Amino acid sequence: MPSQDAPRPIGAQPGTTPRLVQASRLENAAAPPVWIMRQAGRYLPEYQEVRRRHSFVEMCTDPDLATEVSLQPYRRFGFDGVVVFYDILFLAEAMGAPLRFTEEGPTFLHPVRSEAELDALHAPDLASLVPGEGTGAILETLRRLRRELPGDIAVIGFAGAPFTVAAYLVEGGFRRSGEMIRRLLHEDPRLTRRLIDRLSAATADYLLAQVEAGADVVQLFDTWAGVLDAPAYRDLALPATRSVIEAVARAGAPTILYVNGCSHILEDMKESGASVLSIDWRVSLSECRKRLGGAVGLQGNLDPAALFQPPAAVARSVRGILEDRLGDVGYIFNLGHGILPETPVASVESLVETVRGFPSVMAK
Repeated sequence: MPSQDAPRPIGAQPGTTPRLVQASRLENAAAPPVWIMRQAGRYLPEYQEVRRRHSFVEMCTDPDLATEVSLQPYRRFGFDGVVVFYDILFLAEAMGAPLRFTEEGPTFLHPVRSEAELDALHAPDLASLVPGEGTGAILETLRRLRRELPGDIAVIGFAGAPFTVAAYLVEGGFRRSGEMIRRLLHEDPRLTRRLIDRLSAATADYLLAQVEAGADVVQLFDTWAGVLDAPAYRDLALPATRSVIEAVARAGAPTILYVNGCSHILEDMKESGASVLSIDWRVSLSECRKRLGGAVGLQGNLDPAALFQPPAAVARSVRGILEDRLGDVGYIFNLGHGILPETPVASVESLVETVRGFPSVMAK
């Protein structure tokens, strides 16, 4: 397994279709591909070294820094996909919603809870390189990643799903109950739908620009859609998600949909048209496969907290998931949420080594 002292080679000539893309298309006959949500981050000492010298916003909006940080996990672990480093809320900021990052997390300075506040949002300038005014720097990072990586390693783009970004805009930050967005849905359903529709159009354009810039696959993070009951999800979040995914599908790129707390809406998520559903740790993948059938890929779903076990125990947990998915040509190994900041590097090494040593999915 590659280490920081023996980095994975980059800049190689294009090779075969990335295994992660093959799995997204239900065509992977080799061992499952592996990547980790938030895989570039505070658990890595090389990330911490960059972070000591630069702010989080600088790291996201300077293509030199963002490319470096995006590549660090690949150099150390040899993941099958490299996800571009930035934050899902930058798109809303580029639409005219002032955003501030603090130690407590991101905060919108002017929450959107009225028609006037909604009307202040505008279509984003996707090409602008000015931080806070456009997404050009993020697209440039994607272009650099695709140029520097071998052709068999997937470049992963992503965005927040319309409902989740709307939730952040309405909340200002986020209360874990999702109180404000659920309240607004009942108090002013027209305003809520207008906001989500506006975000849906911008997100579709943004992900299409990511694909054009070099993303092989894109993931929609609908992290907060799990706070909705099934009827509200079908009525409010799902149509916007489906609209975004249909636009990306027309461009030929596979899509991954993640919802945290998704067990009550699994079948509805399938109706989004996503190539792959990314599953949290609260529901087993075998149950998901029974409920969803074989026409959609699955990603996940190790509990991020399980990486605080000793490496040998991590390996056992990973093997349990892999054995459950043996023979599944549409499976991608990942966590059930983003990796936690203080995760031991040795646990990630054990995770990747276990996946790499597992038999072909066709061995069943």
